[in-house]
Amino acid sequence: MVEWTDAERSAITGLWEKISVDEIGPQAFSRLLIVAPWTQRHFASFGNLSSPAAIIGNPKVANHGKTVMGGLDRAVKNLDNIKATYAQLSVMHSEKIHVDPDNFRILADCITVCVAMKFGPSVFTADVQEAWQKFLSVVASALGRQYH
Repeated sequence: MVEWTDAERSAITGLWEKISVDEIGPQAFSRLLIVAPWTQRHFASFGNLSSPAAIIGNPKVANHGKTVMGGLDRAVKNLDNIKATYAQLSVMHSEKIHVDPDNFRILADCITVCVAMKFGPSVFTADVQEAWQKFLSVVASALGRQYH
C-alpha cells in the first residue's frame, strides 16, 4: 500500500479537478502512439496510424485517450486501493492484450507532459508534479501487477 501525505492527496485531487479528460486524453494517447510507435500494434482496428497527423486526427485514438483518462478518475477516487481498483484491467492488459508493462510508464510520461504543457509552472509546480508522478507511477505499477 502506498502512503500519501495530505499534501500529495490535495495536489493530486486538486490537479485532477482542473484536467479535462476530453482534452488531455486525446493529446496524451496520440503522443504515446507517436513517440512509442511499437504501441500501435495493439490498435490495428483504429485505422490510419501512418503519421503523426493521421494519429492526431483519428477519432478512435481520441476516444481511447478519453477512456484512458476517464479510468484515472477511478484511481483518484480510490487512492488507498489503486491496485485492487485496477486488478481486472491488469489481467486484461496482461493476458488478453499482451501489453508490455513498460508502456504504462511511457503513457504516464505522455500524460505528465500534456498536463505540464496545459497548466504550466504556475499550476503544475514542482510539488504538484512530484505528487502527480508518484500517483501515475502507482497506477502504472497497478496495471503491471499481473505481470509479476
